[in-house]
Amino acid sequence: MTELKPYVVWDAGTRWFHWVNALCVMGLMAVGLVILNASGLGVSSAGKIQLKTLHSWIGYVFALNLIWRFVWAFIGNRYARWPAILPGGKGYFQALRSYLAGLVNGQPQRYSGHNPAGRLGVAVLFLLITIQAISGLVLAGTDLFMPPFGHWIAQWVAAPGIAPDALVPYAPELYDEAAYKSMRAFREPFITAHLYTFYLLLVFIAIHVVAVIVTEIREGGGIISAMFTGRKMMSGPPLDQETDGD
Repeated sequence: MTELKPYVVWDAGTRWFHWVNALCVMGLMAVGLVILNASGLGVSSAGKIQLKTLHSWIGYVFALNLIWRFVWAFIGNRYARWPAILPGGKGYFQALRSYLAGLVNGQPQRYSGHNPAGRLGVAVLFLLITIQAISGLVLAGTDLFMPPFGHWIAQWVAAPGIAPDALVPYAPELYDEAAYKSMRAFREPFITAHLYTFYLLLVFIAIHVVAVIVTEIREGGGIISAMFTGRKMMSGPPLDQETDGD
């Protein structure tokens, strides 16, 4: 029987980011789908405001967690840092070709961290969730006058004689009509980006889940359990780690 050896891979900061991000994405998608179908579900204006407020608060956790991960990519362990999680760098494309060739030939190469194809996936994920975070913060400001952009939006659309801090959602009598129309035109591309990135994320998540399961079956190593324990169990030294580290 081949002896399995533990290799330390994902540190606590990386694991916490992963699971907080997963929970936030699931919560945001669930609430977002209800908001998208609010009219068909008979949700009142007050209900929509409550749903959008909940969506925004989950979004704040989502955005802060993403910022945390970007910082951790400078200070985490070697597998958490930018050179190990994003595509590129010396020898990357050769490693990618070799890894894909191994998959085709039924002899997959084993990595303790992200394999070359996985690094492409990480880049796509970070791009999509960054777009979602930025566009979502803008929409929270234009819809609900919530931070960080809400006060600036309120100053933009407040009717003469109305204090910006007094503005509330769905109260057109408090808004300057021309300014509000201009603001709505400004927010339109952010709505488009937020909506279509949401659909792309659905596709990406499905691909991610399938890829993890296939990798677990074909390569082993405990890729799923490692996101809980931080360790992969492997039968030999992976290509990106010659010793088990600490």
